[in-house]
Amino acid sequence: MKAYVYGANGAAVADVARPSPKGTQVLVRVRACGLNRADLGMTKGHVHGAAGGVGTVLGMEWAGEIAELGPDAKGVGVGDRVMGSGAAAFAEYALADHRRLFHIPAKANMSFEDAATLPVALTTMHNAVVANGALQPGQTVLIQGASSGVGLMALQIARLKGAKTVIGSSTDATRRGRLKDFGADLAVDSSDPGWVDQVLKATNGEGVDLIVDQISGKVANQNLAATKIKGRIVNVGRLGGTHGDFNFDLHAARRIHYIGVTFRTRSIEEIREIFDEVRKDIWGAVESRKLQLPIDKVFAFDDIGKAFEHMEANRHLGKIVVTL
Repeated sequence: MKAYVYGANGAAVADVARPSPKGTQVLVRVRACGLNRADLGMTKGHVHGAAGGVGTVLGMEWAGEIAELGPDAKGVGVGDRVMGSGAAAFAEYALADHRRLFHIPAKANMSFEDAATLPVALTTMHNAVVANGALQPGQTVLIQGASSGVGLMALQIARLKGAKTVIGSSTDATRRGRLKDFGADLAVDSSDPGWVDQVLKATNGEGVDLIVDQISGKVANQNLAATKIKGRIVNVGRLGGTHGDFNFDLHAARRIHYIGVTFRTRSIEEIREIFDEVRKDIWGAVESRKLQLPIDKVFAFDDIGKAFEHMEANRHLGKIVVTL
């Protein structure tokens, strides 16, 4: 089968053996895949958790049809239209745990391309905003890096859960102008030293109850200053750097709960629970298309290298999708 593989000379489309499902796995005939920032790093040889390196089939999320069941797979059947996440997504066939996937809503008029935009964003940001961020109706929230696919989903989930004020950040003026379409009341430029003052002004000088941070690095101390006393910061991504200065005194003075999250160190049982929580809590909004992501551009699988060039140019809003 065709797959996008990182090899000795970089990432390229290659022929690899078709996998077979074991235990609770299912084999999916992939029809569309969503690109993510972690994928971009792995195309350059970086490691993402246990994934990466020479011989790795790349990719993290997909949509397609179940082609074969492992002997212990439950709740799914051959031919089911599904979307999910896991390793080796950029291929004609991919393996998935039977509970690390969602059925594509039958009545939602949802294409495989639309479905492929959702698994990572839904699970990452429900876990960050609701499970770890503990956002309550009437509270205020800032999404750092809000113009990414997962960032746009975070804005929408915050609005769905009753946030009083939703703030999003982007360093691009055009994308900042679009954030209100996805639930933001205010858009700030995290590269502008005055953004903290803008957040404080919007929250009567108190700061936000919750920051979902995809930037980290240089904004760490600004985040502390923009968070309310006894507020929360959930660290999801580190697009601005994995290291930076941290004002421990300000952190203590404001009694901020600082929480780090990642899928890289989670067990399959923990990931199953996250998928279950999405189904229980917000799946109705997915079925009604209240929660959805824009597709910036669709590429054919043979042009997947161009899709990553488009991502690296960093001018897109929403998701980049490849189809097979």
